[in-house]
Amino acid sequence: MALNDQNAAPESRSEWWRHAVTYQVYVRSFADSDGDGVGDLPGITSRLPYLRDLGVDALWLTPFYTSPQHDHGYDVADYCDVDPRFGTLADADTLVATAHDLGLKVIVDLVPNHTSDEHVWFQAALAAEKGSPERARYIFRDSPADRPGEPPNNWLSVFGGPAWTQLPDGQWYLHLFDSSQPDLDWRNPEVGDMFVDVLRFWLDRGVDGFRIDVAHGLVKEEGLRDQEVGEGEELGSGAPINEEHSMVERTLRDEPMWDQPEVHDVYRRWHTVLEEYDGDRMMVAEAWTQTPESMARFVRPDEMQQSFNFAWLLAPWSAKAFADVVTGTLDAMAPVGASPTWVLSNHDVVRHTTRYGGGPVGLARAKAATLAMLALPGSSYLYEGEELGLEQVDVEPAFRQDPSWFRTGEVGRDGCRVPVPWSGDAPPYGFGPGSEQPWLPQPLDWAPLTMEAQAADPDSTLAFYRSALAARRTFATTAGDEVEVLDGGSEDVLLLRRGPVTVVVNCGEQTVPLPDGELLLASAPVVDGLPPDSAAWVTTA
Repeated sequence: MALNDQNAAPESRSEWWRHAVTYQVYVRSFADSDGDGVGDLPGITSRLPYLRDLGVDALWLTPFYTSPQHDHGYDVADYCDVDPRFGTLADADTLVATAHDLGLKVIVDLVPNHTSDEHVWFQAALAAEKGSPERARYIFRDSPADRPGEPPNNWLSVFGGPAWTQLPDGQWYLHLFDSSQPDLDWRNPEVGDMFVDVLRFWLDRGVDGFRIDVAHGLVKEEGLRDQEVGEGEELGSGAPINEEHSMVERTLRDEPMWDQPEVHDVYRRWHTVLEEYDGDRMMVAEAWTQTPESMARFVRPDEMQQSFNFAWLLAPWSAKAFADVVTGTLDAMAPVGASPTWVLSNHDVVRHTTRYGGGPVGLARAKAATLAMLALPGSSYLYEGEELGLEQVDVEPAFRQDPSWFRTGEVGRDGCRVPVPWSGDAPPYGFGPGSEQPWLPQPLDWAPLTMEAQAADPDSTLAFYRSALAARRTFATTAGDEVEVLDGGSEDVLLLRRGPVTVVVNCGEQTVPLPDGELLLASAPVVDGLPPDSAAWVTTA
């Protein structure tokens, strides 16, 4: 089967983001410059040479704006300033300038679905009366006439519990996430105007792109009707935040709070704003849509440039599952002429080394899946620490900080957010000065996983990532966008051909032969064939 996006004009294929590898920096957990246990912008700037040497093209920064940090920055109180915990606007400018000097692009996170309850707009709404212009910026509603005292509808929060909180005057406000994150009403033009100003503020400061948080959620179905559930279904929010959710493919369901047609008008407007700036500025959607086709709608030519392909992240360790994701993704991208975007881990899901079984097997599979991903056409996103082989950490309840933990009692996302180990043999492993544990405690057995320890080991996971990224540069922009799914000779073998590169992934329990050609790179030693739980790139003339 051959797949390729035939609608894309050749002259449009050179934008930097089309084949970029972007490294996600979770700001709180990357590098701490002042010893308070929390990562910050100067700390990130000091580590930018590491990212250059790793071989990535760009970094994506999670929110660093002024925030009470109830959801670690995804509750924004001021979109045009830096939270003092992380530095200053001058620090942000220095980071962007330094990254550019090193040849790195910078993508910043934008959170348009909701604000913090400490945002000046929401504070004004609380002080205003029902029906006021201040409340019209958010989604305030009364109880239904036939259900006095009850919420306006049956929607649930992604973080557990009702999606509505009642005020003393009887009105309710919608929050699809934490109660400290009230949803904006994107049917109010004032909201759209404000975010255009925010875009321009950061574009003027030189950022190269935006990761759009909850991109599918901005506009709710008019009327805010109840969510309908079928027999055997339960009400749900549809956004994975823990192991159970992140491991299960979403099924088609009624979701009046997500993926409404009008949301695309927002991104068409934003597209025109970005076009005013030079340097191929871009947007990438965090859109937990239900089908590849709905994901593709966010990357039509007049909307965003990328959308995270969560189907790759959700796929189990299976040759057939990987093949289905590749074919489904490329089939969906072709009609809109968009480049696919691949990702295996981020700050909201269980690290893929753990998802694939943990320990040596999980790490072997994680490296193999990464090698397969990096060979595919389009852009790949890496999550900080995966190049060190970090696993999900079982953070003790006393130290957990994820709001979903407090609302539901479920473990939540803290385990993938533990700060990165850089050097030394004890916490904080060079994450910051001093000898204290950082904001989330690091395991005591991480000394062999530090960047410093792995940099000295040619067989380390870090060395593998550096080799893979260097090898990828030899064909990423020249191998074309066509992928052929070949017969691997076994249902446990994934065999893909892209230009001169053939990708082999062995998901079975037996060693398998490699196709003819020169072995470019493998995720495990190759002696008499490709061992189980590994992958290889083979090139042909």
